[in-house]
Amino acid sequence: MSSSSSTFSLDVPPESLPTGMKSVHINQPFQSTALSTIDSFGAKKVFVLANNSSRRFIVSDEDGEMLLVNELQQRGILAAPLCTSIGMGGGELGLLQACDEAYKSDADCVVTVGGGAVQDAGKFIRLWLSTRSDANKDDNNEEDGGVEKASVKGLQAASSRDPMPELPPQIALPNSFAMAEPTSVAGLTTTDNIKSGAAHPSLIPTVIIYDPALSEGLPDWVRFGTAARCVEHAIGAITHPKANEEIRKRALEGLRLIHTHLLELISNPECKEAQSYLYLGGFEAVRALSTGCYPALGHLVENHYSARFNVHQGSCSGILSARIMQYHLEKSKEYQVDISKCLGAVGTPAPRLVRDLIAKLPGVSKEHAEENVTDEMIREFAVWEWKNHSGRLNQLSPKPFGGVDDVFRMLTLPLEDI
Repeated sequence: MSSSSSTFSLDVPPESLPTGMKSVHINQPFQSTALSTIDSFGAKKVFVLANNSSRRFIVSDEDGEMLLVNELQQRGILAAPLCTSIGMGGGELGLLQACDEAYKSDADCVVTVGGGAVQDAGKFIRLWLSTRSDANKDDNNEEDGGVEKASVKGLQAASSRDPMPELPPQIALPNSFAMAEPTSVAGLTTTDNIKSGAAHPSLIPTVIIYDPALSEGLPDWVRFGTAARCVEHAIGAITHPKANEEIRKRALEGLRLIHTHLLELISNPECKEAQSYLYLGGFEAVRALSTGCYPALGHLVENHYSARFNVHQGSCSGILSARIMQYHLEKSKEYQVDISKCLGAVGTPAPRLVRDLIAKLPGVSKEHAEENVTDEMIREFAVWEWKNHSGRLNQLSPKPFGGVDDVFRMLTLPLEDI
């Protein structure tokens, strides 16, 4: 359970890595790879953050085998007890608690095990840990370094420093296909259910280890919901107004891998080979999106929808991705034709192909009603979206919006009409 059983690996070549990322390992055993990486960093105080569902992979019972957290503890380099305070969407309170725990432990390395919220939380933790150097410059600092408890405002201020101090390293061990880890953006959900966050090139994790062993037993809504996000990343990059030929080529290659191996995964959800190639395709897609195209229209709207209605982002993609593509089809048709080719059905509209692919994914919602979101709630959401983000919506959409009614019609387009 602690390592991958397949014999092949798909490490991403160095020339394909973003600045600041040292390596990406696919289908390599997470525990031994993480421990050797920690050794190479010379880390003395390792802070480990995980989903509750990932705990069984990294903490053993008293009589069990030595797993990652136990090994770190035995070596005397575990900075604090395993932190599992991060909830779905990166809720503010759990995130700030984790930042304070890591700061108090004086951690010099962060290991994140789990989905997108945990991976983004690791970025925020590193950001907060780096404020210790600022506090040490304060002649009046107290024993705690003179730094107040973590806050969203404080984290965002820390992300705006220039120059940015070097952040502690992060080793990301994803358990799903959310693909938050290959980006320099970190998201959170405030106590007011508003999506917020921070961005800086330094936030990119240092090492990523994609081991399918960590996804063993995942519920369908996580496994296939995060795979739907991979599809969203690819189509968002391909149809983005700022995308160039190189970005679209990389996103299409990612989509090809995602499509092929997602179909395999539907038939065999625990297939290690399909998961490994899906990790590779997802990495390529989100790196394309992150190269001057982040966020895409779907990414932005679905993140807002997720925060407002407490819906997993995978189901947000399931409900909205084909509808959003259909809205701007007439303006992005040149690139949507390439999506149709990639999905193996030349001549069939890409929104229909995405709709039909999503329909095959178990555990992923396709209609608003499945998440108890009514037309009245959608109308209120469209009004809020237009009032607060109209300029950005029109920057990101190949087809401009004329007002609230256009946003509402896009969100509620009947899937059977696609």
